[in-house]
Amino acid sequence: MFVVALVPMLLGVLVGWGGILGLRGKLPRDRGAGVRTPATLRSDEAFRVANRVAGLPTLTGGAIGVAGGAAGLAMPTTAGTIVAAVIGLLGMFALVAGGGILGHRAAAAVPAPPAPEAPAGCAGCACGGCSALTGSTAEPAS
Repeated sequence: MFVVALVPMLLGVLVGWGGILGLRGKLPRDRGAGVRTPATLRSDEAFRVANRVAGLPTLTGGAIGVAGGAAGLAMPTTAGTIVAAVIGLLGMFALVAGGGILGHRAAAAVPAPPAPEAPAGCAGCACGGCSALTGSTAEPAS
């Protein structure tokens, strides 16, 4: 049952580390970690804001996971170990999910970046004739 108690502890350390990186604004956008919704991925600023907001609940969730695993190690029975580990995991997942929702809402409040402007001389008709101006190798639509 030692392994059962170690699972929430290891997951808690990983989740907590993600929370620390999110709070510090150091979570890389190009990896699979962090709050990843359409609102957060539309700009670097939205991603940074979302993960800063979600950082504290995520860090707290990691601490709950570690505490649940430690409580499981302290339990004298196998059933106690399993109960403590499950409670730690559930608490961790609830806090991470709540942080993700808060982060998504914060990212949705960040103004969208301005749309790129069409190159000079382009009428915006999507005919493909502007490819020489933009350096695109796309074929015109037929």
